[in-house]
Amino acid sequence: MDNATRQIISILVNNQPGVLSRIAGLFSRRGYNIDGLTVCATEDDRWSRMTITVYAAQNTVKQIVAQLEKQEDVVRVMDFDVKNVAARELLLIKVAVGGARRSEIVDLCTLFGAKAIDVCADSMMLELTGSTDKVDNFVKVLSAYDIIEMARTGGAALERGSDSLSGTIRL
Repeated sequence: MDNATRQIISILVNNQPGVLSRIAGLFSRRGYNIDGLTVCATEDDRWSRMTITVYAAQNTVKQIVAQLEKQEDVVRVMDFDVKNVAARELLLIKVAVGGARRSEIVDLCTLFGAKAIDVCADSMMLELTGSTDKVDNFVKVLSAYDIIEMARTGGAALERGSDSLSGTIRL
């Protein structure tokens, strides 16, 4: 993928069964890989917001957006400028750690702004919310320890300023 960069696409869709499957199928049929996917309710019960992260060239993203706009359940699509968006991920990570090294993990939590949400005799579960880079770096640092398991959300993103994905739609 020449000139591939991280791109965030936000899609306002009808809140109906099967929409997620159809959108994901569109990506699959065309050979596009989804790096991150988050689906959530919006301020209006009629719609859901899908935030999809892909690594692709800008012309590929334009093709993706054009295909998405043709979908029956898609209300609106925005290809976010990553410089003008607030995006966050959530990481839950469980690390095997005994008493002697526990203070090291606590120090790392302080440094990264993570929280310990479960502490056992031989492990800790940590929570971190932040940018993709921050989450990536935290996982990289923790890889020096024995990571038992982790779960990571896709990114949630909103464009900065007062504009909104659903702001111009009044159905």
